[in-house]
Amino acid sequence: MSFLRNDAINRVNLHSGVQALAQGAGSIFFFVLLLKAGVSVPHALLAQAAIVTGRFALRPLMLPLAIRFGLKPLLIAGTLMLALRFPLLAEVHGIDLALIALLAVTAVAELCYWLTYNTYFAMLGDDEHRGHQVAAREAFIAVLSIASPLLGTWALLTLGPRWAFAGVAVVQALAALPLLGLPNMSVVPHAPGALRAARLAFALLVIDGWFDACYFFVWEIALFLTLGESIAAYGGAMALAGLVGACFGLWVGRHVDGGGGRRTVLIAYSVAVAIVILRAGSLPTPWLAVIAHALGAVLMPLLLPPLGAAAYTLAKASPCPFRFHMATEGGWDIGCAAACVTAAGLVSLGAPISVPILLALPAVAAGFALLWGYFGRLAAA
Repeated sequence: MSFLRNDAINRVNLHSGVQALAQGAGSIFFFVLLLKAGVSVPHALLAQAAIVTGRFALRPLMLPLAIRFGLKPLLIAGTLMLALRFPLLAEVHGIDLALIALLAVTAVAELCYWLTYNTYFAMLGDDEHRGHQVAAREAFIAVLSIASPLLGTWALLTLGPRWAFAGVAVVQALAALPLLGLPNMSVVPHAPGALRAARLAFALLVIDGWFDACYFFVWEIALFLTLGESIAAYGGAMALAGLVGACFGLWVGRHVDGGGGRRTVLIAYSVAVAIVILRAGSLPTPWLAVIAHALGAVLMPLLLPPLGAAAYTLAKASPCPFRFHMATEGGWDIGCAAACVTAAGLVSLGAPISVPILLALPAVAAGFALLWGYFGRLAAA
């Protein structure tokens, strides 16, 4: 298991696990708490669009900070800032100042965190073990995703949102500890050609942003409504999905690293089509929606290793991985915001929520075409 010899990546993956614990106990309830606070479904989707739009607008400010301080301080700062959003979420009561503050803090925190995290993972990872390392991270996250929704559900129902999210904020802050031993990575002042090198990954991430908005955000709202707005039922469904997802993982990375990228892409996107259709059709029946959600956990261990391997490898080979990820994450924001606004508009016009879920299918087709071509060229080379 030579892919585990990279101590820096192991630290990043440990951090990712603690981060996932906080996400599973807190972030999965983002839309739940908004809906419980009286925010409508279209406004909840527009809130998510506002977050990613804020990230997109502020992203150019990150470059001078990264050149001045390097990546490690920004990654730690982003990790700690993410903790601040959880207490704010507990104070939202409809469309109010607390919601505006929550959106602003989340936009800045996610911008600082994800840009530096993805750049770090690209720079520290090994090209020959890229699929394994992404799959190991996702498998670790999947295991923790079994317990974290149950802990979050218990805390919300017994302690209330304020104490529950205060605890989640502490866990989120603890995710910074594994990062302390990482080397600081510098960003060069000038890198001609960095944005041009990101063209393929930019297109992939626009598509991925659209897909994620329909597959995750719209679905989380739909699932919660289908389960009668029950926090307990919703948290149990999330835990069941974590259990299913934990059963998949490292073999996918092995296929990607061993030259089986195209085969993995074909399997992953075929599963994506089936699950999107199943999710859209399951909404009238709560038990079927729970099964659809659990089976949906199979997709990420299948999809993320080839997608991550392509994006991270292209980033490491680019003149500047940081500028590369500035471009690609901007693409994700564009795709996500567009899908959220489209979904909000459709729901406002009276369309059933299954319709924006099905809008993930064009993204599946486009993502498959790009990754199929990428791994084909890789095999030929």
